[in-house]
Amino acid sequence: MNAHQAFSRRSFLAGAGAAGALIALHPFSVRAAANQAHLRIMETTDLHVHVFPYDYYADKPNDTMGLARTATIMDQIRAEATNAMLIDNGDFLQGNPMGDYIAYERGMKEGDLHPIIKAMNTLGYECSTLGNHEFNYGLDFMFKVLAGANFPFVCANLTKGNLAANPRKDELFMKPYVILDKTVKDGAGEEHPVRIGLIGFVPPQIMTWDAGHLTGKAMTRDIVKAAEAWVPQMKEEGADVIIALSHSGVGPARYEENLENASLQVAGIDGIDAIVTGHSHLDFPGPKFDGVAGVDNAAGTIGGKPGVMGGFWGSHLGLIDLMLERDGNEWRVVGSTSEARPIFERVDGQVEPSVESKTEVEEAVQSDHEATLTYVRTAVGETSAPLHSYFALVADDPSVQIVANAQVWYIEEMLKETEYKDIPVLSAAAPFKAGGRGGPEYYTDVPAGDIAIKHVADLYLYPNTVQAVLITGADVKEWLEMSAGIFNQVELGKPDQPLINLAFPSYNYDVIDGVTYTIDLSQPPRYSSEGELINPDAHRIKDVRFDGDPIDPTQKFVVATNNYRAGGGGNFPGIGPDKVVFEAPDTNRDVIVRYIVEQGTINPSADANWTFEPLEGTSVLFETGPKGAEFAANVKGVSIEPAGDGEGGFAHYRITL
Repeated sequence: MNAHQAFSRRSFLAGAGAAGALIALHPFSVRAAANQAHLRIMETTDLHVHVFPYDYYADKPNDTMGLARTATIMDQIRAEATNAMLIDNGDFLQGNPMGDYIAYERGMKEGDLHPIIKAMNTLGYECSTLGNHEFNYGLDFMFKVLAGANFPFVCANLTKGNLAANPRKDELFMKPYVILDKTVKDGAGEEHPVRIGLIGFVPPQIMTWDAGHLTGKAMTRDIVKAAEAWVPQMKEEGADVIIALSHSGVGPARYEENLENASLQVAGIDGIDAIVTGHSHLDFPGPKFDGVAGVDNAAGTIGGKPGVMGGFWGSHLGLIDLMLERDGNEWRVVGSTSEARPIFERVDGQVEPSVESKTEVEEAVQSDHEATLTYVRTAVGETSAPLHSYFALVADDPSVQIVANAQVWYIEEMLKETEYKDIPVLSAAAPFKAGGRGGPEYYTDVPAGDIAIKHVADLYLYPNTVQAVLITGADVKEWLEMSAGIFNQVELGKPDQPLINLAFPSYNYDVIDGVTYTIDLSQPPRYSSEGELINPDAHRIKDVRFDGDPIDPTQKFVVATNNYRAGGGGNFPGIGPDKVVFEAPDTNRDVIVRYIVEQGTINPSADANWTFEPLEGTSVLFETGPKGAEFAANVKGVSIEPAGDGEGGFAHYRITL
């Protein structure tokens, strides 16, 4: 069966399933007795305005995203259960160019409907909470958006002013919870009333992340303390089943006040029957949570309670299935399963959509989608120099420089009111599009002049989020030693030796901006590509300087990077979650866009903060795309000359050391 046939078959099954022809009921619906009812909770989270299966940065369709696609599997999933309800877990308002278009270009007048709300209103949501990104455009904008929803919003830890002595006395912006009076059908087909309580939480860190919008206007209470205060009241008011809408990930097992990722602790509160989570852009149950303390992938539980995290951008629909049993006039949970069901699958490394978009959802937002396409194709700033990565592996590079500049700009702003405000900020960035298996056209290439939002995809391929680590000058040097493993060791006095170790991924070749240094290729690599110390006596990184002086090994530095590197990705020595001092709510892409808008005209010219050590009589060869010939003469810090054609359409170049 070819890919088209496979998709056609899946589409047929999806359509037939939605019509009820091939639906298999969940075991709870099959087994429910006369005093039992199967309740399915469907969750979306971290939609970030992704309605269409379309990547506006790359300006092309993307089958891994889009509420319109998630909506189609909702139809199937509702049909698998006797009773179902749909809720959202926050972060729906910001995160892609459609959100920015509405906020920065079109605006929101009283009575306007935001496109994400238009889409959600078509699907029968019964409740949502707030995520941290709801505040990115300010409170006035947020409340104009929320006013258009056909469903309530709850948030128990967002206050209008100072915190009260008793959380129940807090003056909240919205209801801490709602109790919905619903009717469920039991296993015998009889209908019964059930009261379902829904309580929501937002990370307290919004007071730092959006201080400009919130300082003096709002405060946040610790998530766990808010839950401990309000859940008993929900029980007092007759809630049979309580579901926590926790826009918070699964963090440390031990409680600390104002945890950002507190879902494990929330699940442990007596009275909460199930918890939907998000914020972390992961899917639970799933292999990403193998070995995580407090969660059970097989049982689908968090802190012993039924839990789910439904991916991001509409990639999955989170499902919690509860078997409810009637005990007198009360209901209790006697069984559960959880699942994060994707809207696509990977076949031989290729994305294959499981469903097509739901027409009603796309139609509701079609005009906003078309306006967004016009927006992303329109210049939002200018670049005074070309942004290209043809020589990013052999010299300081403009495409990496702009990322470094944006990260420093952002982190300095984020930390200016924190204990780290006086610590120098460096920036680590790597070239993503650097040929290799991607071919001779696989390079960043944005000409000087107008720069559009979609060009950001050429600058930053991945949806990483910005993070910052606190390390020493000695750690900086080891970080650079690891990066320098991309180069082969060369023999002094020998011409035309291969420079690049092709087994070393370019995304692990970090340049650290804010310091200057040289690389001695006569030395063997200190670390392997896996981060193993293989040559303890080798030191390729020479003459590391900060502010013109030799770097102090004990001096503290904040280094702006991404969540992959800060979390230990690439196995860089001394870098890991224990060094993280700031986890941003924003993607690196979004930060670059904001930086361009703020600057108006960017000057991404590389500052040549690193070079190779001179090695007399020695030259090296490397390959790049043939279009690099247009830029070779302007590369700073190194002399590059053509050296003939390479294989597969690449061109060879020579550097004389």
